[in-house]
Amino acid sequence: MPLAHAAPALQSRLTDYARLLRLDRPIGSLLLLWPTYWALWLAADGMPSLANLLIFTLGVFLMRAAGCAINDFADRNLDGHVKRTKDRPLASGRIKPVEAVALFAGLALLAFGMVVLFTNTLTLYLSFAGVLLAFIYPFMKRYTHLPQLFLGAAFSWAIPMAWAAEAGELPQLAWLLFTANVLWTVAYDTLYAMVDRDDDLKIGIKSTAILFGESDRAIIAMLQALVVLVLVMVGLQADLGGWYYLGVLGMAALFVFQQHLARDRSRTGCFDAFLNNNWAGFAVFLGMFLDRLL
Repeated sequence: MPLAHAAPALQSRLTDYARLLRLDRPIGSLLLLWPTYWALWLAADGMPSLANLLIFTLGVFLMRAAGCAINDFADRNLDGHVKRTKDRPLASGRIKPVEAVALFAGLALLAFGMVVLFTNTLTLYLSFAGVLLAFIYPFMKRYTHLPQLFLGAAFSWAIPMAWAAEAGELPQLAWLLFTANVLWTVAYDTLYAMVDRDDDLKIGIKSTAILFGESDRAIIAMLQALVVLVLVMVGLQADLGGWYYLGVLGMAALFVFQQHLARDRSRTGCFDAFLNNNWAGFAVFLGMFLDRLL
C-alpha cells in the first residue's frame, strides 16, 4: 500500500476498533463506574485506597470495552437488521469476528491481570464469575426474555469485587448494594431495549421490553421504586447521613423525569431516559461522597 494511502487506512481501522469498543459512547462505562465507586466508598468508610481506586476505574473501562466486543460478536448476524446497530463495524463487515473475540480475550486478560497482581485471593475468585457473566450475557437474548437480568448481574459484579478488594470480606451490606444495582440495571436497560423493540420483534430477539409489553413503564417504575427503597436500607445499615439521602432523593427525582421522557415510548424519548441514568448513579455517589467527607 502506498504511504499516501496507509495513514487514512490506519485511521479508518482504528476508528472502527474504537466504535466496536464503544470508546465514542462512554455511557456504559459510567453506568458501571458509579456503583463500583459506591462499593469502594462504603467498604472503606469513605477513604478507599488509591491503588484500588485506580485498579477498579481502569478495570471498569477495560471490561466494558471487552463486553462490547463480545456483544457485537454475538449479534454479528442480527445487528444489520436493527436500525440503531446496522452500521456497527462487525455487522457491516469492516471488522472480522475473530478480531472481536481476540479483543474481548485481550482486554479481559488485562483486567484479570490487575486483579491477580494487585488485589487479594477473594477478589481473584470473584473475578472468574465476572468474566463468565460478561461472556454469557450477550447470548441470553436468544433464550430468555430476561437478558436484562443477566446484564444486571454482570454490571453489578464489580460491587462484590471492589468490596472484597477493599475490605477482604463480603458482608450483607455488599449484597444489599448488589441487589439495588441489579434492579436499577434491569430498569434502565429495559428503557434501552424499548428503543429497539420493533426491530427485535421482527428478528426474534427477546427482552424485558417485549416481555413487559404495555406494562413496561409501570414495571420500570416499580423497579425504580425498589431501587430507592433498597438504597434507603443501605443507608440505614451503613449509618449514612443527610447528604446520602439527598443523593438518593436526587436519583428518585431523576427516575420521575425518565418516566416523563419515555411517556410516549418513542425511540428518542426512551433513549434519552436511558442516558439520564448516568446522572442518577452520580447523584447517589455524590451524596455518599459528601456524607463521608463532611
